[in-house]
Amino acid sequence: MKNRILIVDDSFYMRTMLKNVLTDAGYEVVGEAANGQQAIELAASTKPDLITLDVILPDNTGLDVLKGIRENDPDVKVVMCSAVGQEVIVNEALESGASAYIVKPFSEEKVLEIVGGALGAE
Repeated sequence: MKNRILIVDDSFYMRTMLKNVLTDAGYEVVGEAANGQQAIELAASTKPDLITLDVILPDNTGLDVLKGIRENDPDVKVVMCSAVGQEVIVNEALESGASAYIVKPFSEEKVLEIVGGALGAE
């Protein structure tokens, strides 16, 4: 069975890039959210195995969204995506239960390595 992934990023370009990389690698992208509210709703309705979650969203911080998602699904894997220089937020995210993080800009290889690792892929 394919792993199901939800992509959360306010940038359409980033969502499209991630979707293409993940789909090409054989993952099933079950949804895309551009803000925190959408992310929490989609996470609840699509029940993904993993969520890529941008640290900075227009209506919320990735940390708040992470907590909201965790309330509905404590077991879902979350990979935070951040721009360089947001280490404080990233560390807080990891302490709040994120599985890993990717720093933008990132390569396809890095995305697949981190996502595969978070999902426990060999």
